[in-house]
Amino acid sequence: MDFALNEEHTAFAESVARFAQAKLKDGALARAHDSQYPWGTAASLAEQGLLGIAFSENDGGQGGTLMHAVLAIQQVALVCPKSADIVQAGNFGPVRTFVEYATPEQKARFLPNILAGQKLISLGMSEPDAGSAVTELKTSARRDGDHYVINGSKVFSTHSPDAELFLIYVRFGPGVGGIGSVLIEKGTPGFQVGEPSNFMNGERWSPLFFDECRIPIENLLLGPGGFKKQISGFNVERLGNASRALALGRHAFNVAREHAMVRKQFGRELCEFQGLQWKFADMFMKLEQAQLLLYRAALEGEHGLPSAQSTAMAKLACNVAGWEVANEAMQIMGGTGFSQECLVEYCVRRTRGWMIAGGSIEILKNRIAEGIFDRSFSQRLLPIP
Repeated sequence: MDFALNEEHTAFAESVARFAQAKLKDGALARAHDSQYPWGTAASLAEQGLLGIAFSENDGGQGGTLMHAVLAIQQVALVCPKSADIVQAGNFGPVRTFVEYATPEQKARFLPNILAGQKLISLGMSEPDAGSAVTELKTSARRDGDHYVINGSKVFSTHSPDAELFLIYVRFGPGVGGIGSVLIEKGTPGFQVGEPSNFMNGERWSPLFFDECRIPIENLLLGPGGFKKQISGFNVERLGNASRALALGRHAFNVAREHAMVRKQFGRELCEFQGLQWKFADMFMKLEQAQLLLYRAALEGEHGLPSAQSTAMAKLACNVAGWEVANEAMQIMGGTGFSQECLVEYCVRRTRGWMIAGGSIEILKNRIAEGIFDRSFSQRLLPIP
Protein backbone atom coordinates (compact mmCIF):
# COMPACT_ATOMS: atom_id res chain seq x y z
CA MET A 1 0.00 0.00 0.00
CA ASP A 2 1.45 3.36 -1.09
CA PHE A 3 0.73 6.26 1.25
CA ALA A 4 2.53 8.85 -0.90
CA LEU A 5 0.95 11.09 -3.52
CA ASN A 6 1.47 9.91 -7.07
CA GLU A 7 3.67 11.83 -9.48
CA GLU A 8 0.81 13.71 -11.13
CA HIS A 9 -0.73 14.82 -7.81
CA THR A 10 2.67 15.89 -6.52
CA ALA A 11 3.34 17.98 -9.62
CA PHE A 12 -0.07 19.63 -9.33
CA ALA A 13 0.43 20.44 -5.63
CA GLU A 14 3.85 21.92 -6.37
CA SER A 15 2.45 24.13 -9.14
CA VAL A 16 -0.26 25.47 -6.81
CA ALA A 17 2.34 26.07 -4.10
CA ARG A 18 4.49 28.09 -6.52
CA PHE A 19 1.50 30.18 -7.56
CA ALA A 20 0.52 30.82 -3.94
CA GLN A 21 4.04 31.92 -2.99
CA ALA A 22 4.22 34.26 -5.99
CA LYS A 23 0.71 35.75 -5.88
CA LEU A 24 -0.80 35.24 -2.44
CA LYS A 25 1.96 35.45 0.16
CA ASP A 26 2.08 39.24 0.17
CA GLY A 27 -1.01 40.59 1.86
CA ALA A 28 -2.04 37.30 3.51
CA LEU A 29 -2.34 38.88 6.97
CA ALA A 30 -4.36 41.84 5.67
CA ARG A 31 -6.75 39.53 3.80
CA ALA A 32 -7.35 37.49 6.94
CA HIS A 33 -8.60 40.52 8.84
CA ASP A 34 -10.61 42.11 6.01
CA SER A 35 -14.31 41.30 6.33
CA GLN A 36 -14.93 42.06 2.65
CA TYR A 37 -14.89 39.25 0.12
CA PRO A 38 -11.58 39.37 -1.84
CA TRP A 39 -12.97 39.59 -5.36
CA GLY A 40 -9.60 40.46 -6.89
CA THR A 41 -8.01 37.36 -5.42
CA ALA A 42 -10.97 35.29 -6.59
CA ALA A 43 -10.41 36.45 -10.16
CA SER A 44 -6.71 35.57 -9.89
CA LEU A 45 -7.50 32.08 -8.59
CA ALA A 46 -10.01 31.59 -11.39
CA GLU A 47 -7.44 32.59 -14.00
CA GLN A 48 -5.10 30.00 -12.50
CA GLY A 49 -7.78 27.33 -12.95
CA LEU A 50 -8.36 26.75 -9.25
CA LEU A 51 -12.16 27.15 -9.35
CA GLY A 52 -14.22 24.27 -10.69
CA ILE A 53 -11.22 21.94 -10.49
CA ALA A 54 -13.25 18.71 -10.25
CA PHE A 55 -16.04 19.81 -12.61
CA SER A 56 -16.20 18.55 -16.16
CA GLU A 57 -14.83 20.67 -18.96
CA ASN A 58 -18.32 20.68 -20.49
CA ASP A 59 -19.47 22.62 -17.44
CA GLY A 60 -16.56 25.06 -17.66
CA GLY A 61 -14.47 23.22 -15.11
CA GLN A 62 -10.95 21.81 -15.23
CA GLY A 63 -11.81 18.12 -15.51
CA GLY A 64 -9.80 17.21 -12.42
CA THR A 65 -10.70 15.18 -9.34
CA LEU A 66 -11.64 15.71 -5.72
CA MET A 67 -8.03 15.00 -4.79
CA HIS A 68 -6.88 17.89 -6.97
CA ALA A 69 -9.38 20.19 -5.26
CA VAL A 70 -8.26 19.05 -1.80
CA LEU A 71 -4.59 19.58 -2.72
CA ALA A 72 -5.34 23.07 -4.07
CA ILE A 73 -7.09 24.13 -0.85
CA GLN A 74 -4.23 22.83 1.26
CA GLN A 75 -1.44 24.42 -0.75
CA VAL A 76 -3.20 27.79 -0.87
CA ALA A 77 -4.01 27.70 2.85
CA LEU A 78 -0.40 27.03 3.79
CA VAL A 79 0.47 30.42 2.28
CA CYS A 80 -2.74 32.48 2.61
CA PRO A 81 -5.44 30.93 4.82
CA LYS A 82 -8.15 33.40 3.74
CA SER A 83 -7.64 32.63 0.04
CA ALA A 84 -8.36 28.96 0.70
CA ASP A 85 -11.96 30.02 1.39
CA ILE A 86 -12.24 31.10 -2.25
CA VAL A 87 -10.93 27.76 -3.50
CA GLN A 88 -13.46 26.07 -1.22
CA ALA A 89 -16.33 28.23 -2.53
CA GLY A 90 -15.40 27.46 -6.13
CA ASN A 91 -15.15 23.69 -5.68
CA PHE A 92 -17.23 22.50 -2.73
CA GLY A 93 -20.40 23.49 -0.92
CA PRO A 94 -23.48 24.65 -2.84
CA VAL A 95 -21.63 25.03 -6.13
CA ARG A 96 -20.88 21.31 -6.09
CA THR A 97 -24.56 20.42 -5.54
CA PHE A 98 -25.53 22.92 -8.24
CA VAL A 99 -23.19 21.41 -10.83
CA GLU A 100 -24.33 17.89 -9.93
CA TYR A 101 -28.07 18.52 -10.38
CA ALA A 102 -28.67 21.78 -12.29
CA THR A 103 -30.21 21.72 -15.76
CA PRO A 104 -28.10 22.80 -18.76
CA GLU A 105 -30.09 26.04 -18.89
CA GLN A 106 -29.43 26.75 -15.19
CA LYS A 107 -25.72 26.08 -15.65
CA ALA A 108 -25.56 28.39 -18.66
CA ARG A 109 -27.23 31.18 -16.66
CA PHE A 110 -25.17 31.04 -13.50
CA LEU A 111 -22.05 28.89 -13.70
CA PRO A 112 -19.72 30.97 -15.94
CA ASN A 113 -19.69 33.95 -13.55
CA ILE A 114 -19.27 31.70 -10.50
CA LEU A 115 -16.27 29.87 -11.99
CA ALA A 116 -14.78 33.19 -13.13
CA GLY A 117 -14.72 34.35 -9.49
CA GLN A 118 -17.20 37.14 -10.28
CA LYS A 119 -20.23 35.87 -8.34
CA LEU A 120 -20.92 33.66 -5.33
CA ILE A 121 -23.55 31.03 -4.57
CA SER A 122 -24.69 30.63 -0.96
CA LEU A 123 -26.48 27.73 0.72
CA GLY A 124 -29.67 28.32 2.69
CA MET A 125 -29.95 25.24 4.88
CA SER A 126 -30.05 26.06 8.62
CA GLU A 127 -33.10 27.71 10.16
CA PRO A 128 -33.81 29.16 13.63
CA ASP A 129 -35.43 25.83 14.64
CA ALA A 130 -33.59 23.48 12.26
CA GLY A 131 -29.82 23.27 12.68
CA SER A 132 -28.38 19.77 13.00
CA ALA A 133 -31.98 18.50 12.72
CA VAL A 134 -32.13 19.86 9.19
CA THR A 135 -35.10 17.67 8.19
CA GLU A 136 -37.24 19.80 10.53
CA LEU A 137 -36.93 22.79 8.22
CA LYS A 138 -40.08 24.88 7.74
CA THR A 139 -39.28 27.11 4.75
CA SER A 140 -42.02 26.18 2.30
CA ALA A 141 -42.50 26.11 -1.45
CA ARG A 142 -45.93 25.85 -3.05
CA ARG A 143 -46.71 25.64 -6.74
CA ASP A 144 -48.72 28.51 -8.21
CA GLY A 145 -49.02 28.17 -11.96
CA ASP A 146 -45.62 28.71 -13.55
CA HIS A 147 -44.06 29.80 -10.25
CA TYR A 148 -43.16 28.55 -6.81
CA VAL A 149 -44.00 30.75 -3.82
CA ILE A 150 -41.43 30.61 -1.02
CA ASN A 151 -42.05 31.51 2.63
CA GLY A 152 -39.71 31.14 5.59
CA SER A 153 -36.22 32.10 6.73
CA LYS A 154 -32.63 30.85 6.89
CA VAL A 155 -29.67 31.59 9.18
CA PHE A 156 -25.89 31.07 9.26
CA SER A 157 -25.48 30.94 5.48
CA THR A 158 -21.84 31.26 4.42
CA HIS A 159 -21.17 34.17 2.01
CA SER A 160 -24.80 35.31 2.30
CA PRO A 161 -23.94 39.06 2.49
CA ASP A 162 -21.99 38.84 -0.80
CA ALA A 163 -23.80 36.15 -2.80
CA GLU A 164 -25.92 36.76 -5.88
CA LEU A 165 -27.43 33.28 -6.05
CA PHE A 166 -28.87 31.18 -3.22
CA LEU A 167 -29.49 27.43 -3.17
CA ILE A 168 -32.35 27.11 -0.69
CA TYR A 169 -33.56 23.93 0.99
CA VAL A 170 -37.37 24.05 1.01
CA ARG A 171 -40.33 21.92 2.00
CA PHE A 172 -42.81 21.01 -0.74
CA GLY A 173 -44.74 18.64 1.50
CA PRO A 174 -44.55 16.66 4.76
CA GLY A 175 -41.74 14.38 5.83
CA VAL A 176 -38.25 13.88 4.45
CA GLY A 177 -39.76 13.04 1.07
CA GLY A 178 -41.24 16.52 0.87
CA ILE A 179 -37.86 18.29 0.97
CA GLY A 180 -36.07 19.65 -2.10
CA SER A 181 -34.34 22.82 -3.21
CA VAL A 182 -34.74 25.91 -5.37
CA LEU A 183 -32.50 28.64 -6.76
CA ILE A 184 -33.27 32.22 -5.74
CA GLU A 185 -31.47 35.26 -7.08
CA LYS A 186 -30.68 38.30 -4.99
CA GLY A 187 -33.15 41.07 -5.72
CA THR A 188 -36.11 38.75 -6.30
CA PRO A 189 -39.29 40.40 -4.92
CA GLY A 190 -40.20 38.93 -1.56
CA PHE A 191 -36.61 37.90 -0.81
CA GLN A 192 -34.69 40.00 1.72
CA VAL A 193 -31.07 39.63 2.83
CA GLY A 194 -30.89 40.92 6.41
CA GLU A 195 -28.19 42.94 8.13
CA PRO A 196 -24.85 41.12 8.43
CA SER A 197 -23.69 39.59 11.70
CA ASN A 198 -20.20 38.41 12.59
CA PHE A 199 -19.02 34.99 13.68
CA MET A 200 -16.12 34.72 16.15
CA ASN A 201 -13.82 33.82 13.25
CA GLY A 202 -14.50 37.11 11.43
CA GLU A 203 -16.82 35.67 8.79
CA ARG A 204 -20.06 37.50 8.11
CA TRP A 205 -23.52 36.03 7.58
CA SER A 206 -26.95 37.52 6.99
CA PRO A 207 -30.37 36.09 7.80
CA LEU A 208 -32.47 35.35 4.74
CA PHE A 209 -36.20 36.10 4.67
CA PHE A 210 -38.79 34.86 2.18
CA ASP A 211 -42.25 36.46 2.19
CA GLU A 212 -44.43 35.28 -0.69
CA CYS A 213 -41.26 35.19 -2.79
CA ARG A 214 -42.20 34.12 -6.32
CA ILE A 215 -39.67 32.31 -8.48
CA PRO A 216 -40.19 30.75 -11.93
CA ILE A 217 -40.46 26.97 -12.15
CA GLU A 218 -37.19 27.09 -14.13
CA ASN A 219 -35.48 27.82 -10.80
CA LEU A 220 -36.40 24.44 -9.34
CA LEU A 221 -33.22 22.46 -8.61
CA LEU A 222 -34.48 19.31 -6.89
CA GLY A 223 -38.17 18.75 -6.29
CA PRO A 224 -39.86 16.60 -3.64
CA GLY A 225 -37.72 13.60 -2.81
CA GLY A 226 -34.49 15.44 -3.53
CA PHE A 227 -33.23 15.57 0.03
CA LYS A 228 -31.05 12.45 -0.13
CA LYS A 229 -29.39 13.70 -3.31
CA GLN A 230 -28.71 17.04 -1.66
CA ILE A 231 -27.19 15.40 1.39
CA SER A 232 -24.97 13.22 -0.83
CA GLY A 233 -23.57 16.42 -2.29
CA PHE A 234 -23.28 17.86 1.20
CA ASN A 235 -21.08 14.92 2.22
CA VAL A 236 -18.59 16.01 -0.45
CA GLU A 237 -18.72 19.56 0.92
CA ARG A 238 -17.33 18.17 4.15
CA LEU A 239 -14.05 17.43 2.38
CA GLY A 240 -13.60 21.13 1.66
CA ASN A 241 -14.26 21.95 5.30
CA ALA A 242 -11.86 19.20 6.39
CA SER A 243 -9.14 20.35 3.98
CA ARG A 244 -9.19 23.92 5.29
CA ALA A 245 -9.29 22.85 8.94
CA LEU A 246 -6.30 20.58 8.54
CA ALA A 247 -4.36 23.04 6.38
CA LEU A 248 -4.83 25.89 8.85
CA GLY A 249 -3.67 23.63 11.66
CA ARG A 250 -0.59 22.83 9.59
CA HIS A 251 -0.10 26.53 8.80
CA ALA A 252 -0.09 27.31 12.53
CA PHE A 253 2.24 24.36 13.17
CA ASN A 254 4.73 25.65 10.58
CA VAL A 255 4.70 29.15 12.06
CA ALA A 256 5.17 27.81 15.58
CA ARG A 257 7.99 25.53 14.42
CA GLU A 258 9.91 28.44 12.92
CA HIS A 259 9.28 30.45 16.07
CA ALA A 260 10.61 27.63 18.27
CA MET A 261 13.81 27.43 16.21
CA VAL A 262 14.72 31.13 16.62
CA ARG A 263 13.04 32.31 19.81
CA LYS A 264 15.27 32.05 22.89
CA GLN A 265 14.33 31.88 26.56
CA PHE A 266 16.73 31.22 29.43
CA GLY A 267 19.58 31.25 26.91
CA ARG A 268 18.22 28.37 24.75
CA GLU A 269 16.05 28.06 21.64
CA LEU A 270 12.53 26.96 22.53
CA CYS A 271 12.92 23.77 20.49
CA GLU A 272 15.59 22.58 22.94
CA PHE A 273 13.07 22.24 25.78
CA GLN A 274 11.74 18.68 26.03
CA GLY A 275 8.27 19.86 27.04
CA LEU A 276 7.90 21.69 23.72
CA GLN A 277 9.48 18.85 21.77
CA TRP A 278 6.74 16.56 23.03
CA LYS A 279 4.10 19.11 22.09
CA PHE A 280 5.42 19.27 18.53
CA ALA A 281 5.57 15.48 18.31
CA ASP A 282 1.92 15.19 19.37
CA MET A 283 0.89 17.97 16.98
CA PHE A 284 2.68 16.40 14.03
CA MET A 285 1.15 12.98 14.70
CA LYS A 286 -2.36 14.47 14.77
CA LEU A 287 -1.83 16.25 11.47
CA GLU A 288 -0.42 13.19 9.72
CA GLN A 289 -3.15 10.86 10.99
CA ALA A 290 -5.92 13.19 9.86
CA GLN A 291 -4.19 13.73 6.50
CA LEU A 292 -4.41 10.02 5.70
CA LEU A 293 -8.15 9.90 6.42
CA LEU A 294 -8.68 12.97 4.26
CA TYR A 295 -6.73 11.53 1.34
CA ARG A 296 -8.58 8.23 1.62
CA ALA A 297 -11.96 9.97 1.36
CA ALA A 298 -10.77 12.14 -1.53
CA LEU A 299 -9.44 9.13 -3.43
CA GLU A 300 -12.77 7.34 -2.92
CA GLY A 301 -14.30 10.23 -4.86
CA GLU A 302 -11.97 9.94 -7.84
CA HIS A 303 -14.68 8.18 -9.85
CA GLY A 304 -17.86 9.09 -8.01
CA LEU A 305 -18.92 10.28 -4.57
CA PRO A 306 -17.02 9.23 -1.43
CA SER A 307 -19.01 7.36 1.20
CA ALA A 308 -20.72 9.25 3.98
CA GLN A 309 -18.71 7.19 6.47
CA SER A 310 -15.36 8.20 4.95
CA THR A 311 -16.26 11.88 4.72
CA ALA A 312 -17.55 11.90 8.30
CA MET A 313 -14.34 10.34 9.61
CA ALA A 314 -12.17 12.69 7.53
CA LYS A 315 -14.01 15.79 8.67
CA LEU A 316 -14.02 14.75 12.32
CA ALA A 317 -10.31 13.92 12.31
CA CYS A 318 -9.33 17.09 10.45
CA ASN A 319 -11.57 19.36 12.52
CA VAL A 320 -10.17 18.09 15.79
CA ALA A 321 -6.55 17.97 14.60
CA GLY A 322 -6.74 21.43 13.02
CA TRP A 323 -8.22 23.02 16.13
CA GLU A 324 -5.98 21.26 18.66
CA VAL A 325 -2.79 21.91 16.70
CA ALA A 326 -3.60 25.58 16.01
CA ASN A 327 -4.53 26.13 19.65
CA GLU A 328 -1.34 24.44 20.84
CA ALA A 329 0.74 26.47 18.37
CA MET A 330 -0.72 29.65 19.82
CA GLN A 331 0.14 28.47 23.35
CA ILE A 332 3.73 27.73 22.31
CA MET A 333 4.14 31.19 20.79
CA GLY A 334 2.69 33.00 23.80
CA GLY A 335 1.84 36.65 23.27
CA THR A 336 3.11 36.57 19.69
CA GLY A 337 0.71 33.79 18.74
CA PHE A 338 -2.17 35.52 20.54
CA SER A 339 -1.55 38.78 18.66
CA GLN A 340 -3.42 39.70 15.49
CA GLU A 341 -0.05 40.56 13.96
CA CYS A 342 0.35 36.81 13.52
CA LEU A 343 -1.91 34.45 11.54
CA VAL A 344 -1.86 31.78 14.23
CA GLU A 345 -4.68 33.35 16.24
CA TYR A 346 -6.69 33.59 13.02
CA CYS A 347 -6.14 29.88 12.42
CA VAL A 348 -7.36 29.15 15.95
CA ARG A 349 -10.59 31.07 15.40
CA ARG A 350 -11.25 29.58 11.97
CA THR A 351 -10.59 25.97 12.96
CA ARG A 352 -12.88 26.32 15.98
CA GLY A 353 -15.77 27.32 13.76
CA TRP A 354 -15.41 24.32 11.46
CA MET A 355 -16.09 21.99 14.38
CA ILE A 356 -19.64 23.38 14.20
CA ALA A 357 -20.17 24.23 10.53
CA GLY A 358 -20.89 21.59 7.90
CA GLY A 359 -21.92 18.99 10.46
CA SER A 360 -20.86 19.32 14.08
CA ILE A 361 -18.33 16.88 15.49
CA GLU A 362 -21.11 15.35 17.60
CA ILE A 363 -23.30 14.71 14.55
CA LEU A 364 -20.28 13.21 12.79
CA LYS A 365 -19.74 10.79 15.66
CA ASN A 366 -23.38 9.76 15.40
CA ARG A 367 -22.91 9.11 11.69
CA ILE A 368 -19.75 7.08 12.24
CA ALA A 369 -21.51 4.98 14.89
CA GLU A 370 -24.29 4.22 12.40
CA GLY A 371 -21.66 2.89 10.02
CA ILE A 372 -20.10 0.78 12.74
CA PHE A 373 -23.39 -0.88 13.71
CA ASP A 374 -24.91 -0.74 10.21
CA ARG A 375 -28.14 0.83 11.46
CA SER A 376 -29.68 4.24 12.00
CA PHE A 377 -30.04 5.75 15.45
CA SER A 378 -32.80 8.34 15.67
CA GLN A 379 -31.97 11.30 17.90
CA ARG A 380 -35.62 12.32 18.11
CA LEU A 381 -37.61 11.95 21.30
CA LEU A 382 -39.66 8.76 21.09
CA PRO A 383 -43.36 9.00 21.93
CA ILE A 384 -44.37 7.72 25.34
CA PRO A 385 -46.26 4.42 24.91
